[in-house]
Amino acid sequence: MTDNDPFARLPVVPAFALTSKDLTEGKPLPAAQLSGIFGVPGGGDISPQLSWSGAPTATKSYAVTMYDPDAPTGSGFWHWAVADIPASVTELPTDAGNGTGDLLPEGAIQLPNDARAARFIGGAPPAGHGMHRYVIVVQALDVEKIGVDDSATPAFLGFNTSGHILGRAVLTATAEITG
Repeated sequence: MTDNDPFARLPVVPAFALTSKDLTEGKPLPAAQLSGIFGVPGGGDISPQLSWSGAPTATKSYAVTMYDPDAPTGSGFWHWAVADIPASVTELPTDAGNGTGDLLPEGAIQLPNDARAARFIGGAPPAGHGMHRYVIVVQALDVEKIGVDDSATPAFLGFNTSGHILGRAVLTATAEITG
């Protein structure tokens, strides 16, 4: 695992709380949140349940992402990105990232991840590559719509949110495939 901080060059903003019924901070991703699509045995590619609280009162929308800064790409790997979640929503159910959009709140858009699939792709660190971090972030934003369309990349979403972030909630899980 590297020591790089995925937030080092992002705006410093207040933190708020992020919890999950499916994940525990600092613990390994369960099989459901690993990637069968990328060949991890037992991987389910099921996005985790997420709940957040304590966001700034001026919040007008949220964006949710999952990112692996330890992927051997030079730029990490974006596993999931959802934008334009209404400020009244403070939870996403398990499997909200299933690709159909039926479990996302009305008005939210799911962007293609780095595999170019508009859905959640579970963790899939290369065998023998060591421990990877999977950083799940909920960003509270000062706009109702961030102004990206449903074909934008998660990196472009991040670029657009950088000037609108009011607060950030983070939960980091891990995964390692030995062998």
